[in-house]
Amino acid sequence: MQVTRLVLRQLRRQITAQRQYSAAAPAAAAAAEKLVPPVPEGVAKPPNPKLDSIVNNIAALNLLEVAELSTLLKQKLNLPETAFAPQFAAPGPARSAAAEDEEEAAPKKVQTAFKVKMIKFDEKQKVALIKEVKNLLEGMNLVQAKKFVESAPTIVKEDVTKEEAEKLKEALAKAGAVIEIE
Repeated sequence: MQVTRLVLRQLRRQITAQRQYSAAAPAAAAAAEKLVPPVPEGVAKPPNPKLDSIVNNIAALNLLEVAELSTLLKQKLNLPETAFAPQFAAPGPARSAAAEDEEEAAPKKVQTAFKVKMIKFDEKQKVALIKEVKNLLEGMNLVQAKKFVESAPTIVKEDVTKEEAEKLKEALAKAGAVIEIE
């Protein structure tokens, strides 16, 4: 009798195990169908069809419907009714004294790089100016210096310090050029 009980217990266990696996098999097959392999690198991911339809529906709304949608979403998501737009300072005399004090306290932008520009030159001193340009500007021969002088108005040097700009202006002015520092 004990043998039959043991056999019956084993049969019951096998039957319940089969039932569990057979019930889980359709669910596993359905889950396997929902799984999508990952998109390879460099390829655009296809949009989620559910989200794509939502986006298309929202894009088809007119302005009044969008405003209504916005209020409904704020209510549903418990968002405040405040606007998130940036606030701009009012121009003109309506500015506060604190804003003016902040402007005064802020350091003024100081120009550190200057441009030396030759506006024109004296035709009588052209040869002296060409020689001076050749000496002052590195890598220029006489032909290049002549073309450079004749192309006035032109920029002699850019991004130089105030002192260097003053020296260039003084040297070229002595040679007959009208120089401007910007």
